[in-house]
Amino acid sequence: MDAKTGEISGCPFSGENRSLFGRTNKDWWPDALQLDILTQDGKSADPMGEDFDYCEAFNALDYNALKADLTALMTDSQVWWPADYGHYGPFFIRMAWHAAGTYRTGDGRGGAGSGQQRFAPLNSWPDNGNLDKARRLLWPVKRKYGKHISWADLFILAGNVAIESMGGPVFGFGGGRKDVFEPETVYWGTEDLWVDQGAETRIIPDNNKDLENPLAAIQMGLIYVNPEGPGGNPDPLLAARDMRVTFARMAMNDEETVALTAGGHAFGKAHGAKPSDTFSGSPESEALALQGFGWLTNQAEIDAGNITTSGIEGAWSNNPTAWSHDYFRLLFKYDYQLTKSPAGAQMWTPVNPAPEDMAPDARDPSKKVPTIMTTADMALKMDPKYRKISERFLANPAELDDAFARAWFKLCHRDMGPKARYMGPEVPAEDLIWQDPVPAGTTPSASTVADFKAKILASGLSVSELVKAAWASASTYRNSDYRGGANGARVRLAPQTGWKANDPDELAKVLAKIDELRGDLSMADAIVLAGTAAVEKAAKDGGFDISVDVTTGRGDATQEQTDADSFDALEPFADGFRNYLKTKAIVKTEDMLIDRAQLLGLSIPEMTVLVGGLRALGAVSGNSGHGVLTDRPGMLSNDFFVNLLDMATAWSPVEGSGDEEFVGSCRKTGTEKWRATRADLVFGSNSQLRAQAEVYAECGNEAKFAADFAKAWAKVMDADRFDLTCAKYRG
Repeated sequence: MDAKTGEISGCPFSGENRSLFGRTNKDWWPDALQLDILTQDGKSADPMGEDFDYCEAFNALDYNALKADLTALMTDSQVWWPADYGHYGPFFIRMAWHAAGTYRTGDGRGGAGSGQQRFAPLNSWPDNGNLDKARRLLWPVKRKYGKHISWADLFILAGNVAIESMGGPVFGFGGGRKDVFEPETVYWGTEDLWVDQGAETRIIPDNNKDLENPLAAIQMGLIYVNPEGPGGNPDPLLAARDMRVTFARMAMNDEETVALTAGGHAFGKAHGAKPSDTFSGSPESEALALQGFGWLTNQAEIDAGNITTSGIEGAWSNNPTAWSHDYFRLLFKYDYQLTKSPAGAQMWTPVNPAPEDMAPDARDPSKKVPTIMTTADMALKMDPKYRKISERFLANPAELDDAFARAWFKLCHRDMGPKARYMGPEVPAEDLIWQDPVPAGTTPSASTVADFKAKILASGLSVSELVKAAWASASTYRNSDYRGGANGARVRLAPQTGWKANDPDELAKVLAKIDELRGDLSMADAIVLAGTAAVEKAAKDGGFDISVDVTTGRGDATQEQTDADSFDALEPFADGFRNYLKTKAIVKTEDMLIDRAQLLGLSIPEMTVLVGGLRALGAVSGNSGHGVLTDRPGMLSNDFFVNLLDMATAWSPVEGSGDEEFVGSCRKTGTEKWRATRADLVFGSNSQLRAQAEVYAECGNEAKFAADFAKAWAKVMDADRFDLTCAKYRG
């Protein structure tokens, strides 16, 4: 998002020195134990095994008993980590917030969906300081309920219960997050330093520096913004700028941003009792004997309450363990002066606070201490747009209650995708626009499907046109946040119908014909079935009698059920499967192909066979012919691989293309034979991908190629069928 215009940039790979993965755990902790060797050759790190059904396990959970145990835990202060004010609620809210808050709309990655806060780098981010203790406090509960509750679900449920236990408003809870057991590869940035080591702020308008997509945090190692202000500069208006950008990147508008900030800061305190260099390093860098603990490990300091995380010290409210509207009351009642915490952090304290507006000491309730505000809090008072919302919440507390409950629910569930994935007795009945609602569909009869397939194949539309339309519909799917996909047929709605990658004029023609012929079929089913019929015909023309096994029963979403602005984030900047590239980026085109394949949930062989098959079918964007390395386009053949690996062809870059386009010429005559892109040639250049291509080019593997393509095609078409997954277990 542009900090001045508020517009989201179209390139998810913008920025300087951009690499696909940026810094990795090996860069940050080179001496850490490396387990990668044990997950080679497709070996899984999941101890539960492929057959474990989390839906079934969750369905057998005693949900009320779990909530009762979590409620009891809130006030069961432990000797090894005493609870501030005798209540762990604020601590667990922060844990849940930071588990969910890594989500970003640009690529759908991050969020609480897989319990990643347990692993590096998130377990050791400066902004997650001392949350290792919150997770350890939860261990007895997790141990008791075992497989019936994932860590990912438990993090969010603990935050919900914490709010409820302190009288706060909660909109609901949806379970269904399944744990992973190793760090996920996510691009967090390229910086060499963390925020606590002097990492530069990611927005400097004077230097034409904006927040790089798909990132959302303002500095490396933050969840959102620096609470002291941009780069430690205590300017509330600059902080407002950062907040507006970063929260928008995390799918929050101004009202939701204000509600979350005020509601979250109604509870608990910030910690900055001593300079941070007084304490130990992050969990990932600490000694074996500390057993995964980091930061503060000295029991005497813990007992004394000398805890430092953000570096800011103090509570926002005079009653930090009960839901109230005192946050806004205090923010607007007092003038605030810039001061420094004992840890040296910039913060704001009220001028001449009344005794009744002071907070209790976190460890000694007989003492009173001044409340505080961060620079980010002051932004809600100083920024004109935020102030208008804040004043409305101050005058109408019930509006804040509702807005916070809804914004918290969105924060904690945004990365779960459609509501069809939610499980449990507290799933709200209301359909929310950000859940991408899709009406239930009906399953057509086999005869209806067969009749439609026959009609569409006789319609005059080409194999390429039908395949491209189906791919345009289904390939928006992202397994990061479970958005997109064919269900709902949003390819016929704004903004998708106008995306350049989809060849809008051609797409409109194809969709009109499908709509004309579909009868009682939903458009969502008809688009998929039309593409599938084309694949089956192309296979038959190639000598292979295959049936592509796709499901039916999809529903059709309406424009009113579609948040067009939100769906802008799903527009492909590059789609190597269709040989589409909007414009040259600083990330290699082949890297963007890998990125899209990962978001589609594809393996290396699945990615390889889909590229080869789509090229043979002529399904390339703009009908450019790039990569269509066959004399018989529209027939499902392995010609792409055969001709790519043919040593009779020599490849050379097209002058002026920036090494994006290439000509394949006959070595003997110099005659041009083919045109291709980086997304094509990488299957001959990269040794691992060449090994895949060789398999599909081998004589005798033609039938395997066709069968593998059909299976991978069906996987993409059905990727978003959450309405079928775990359906019998949903409450």
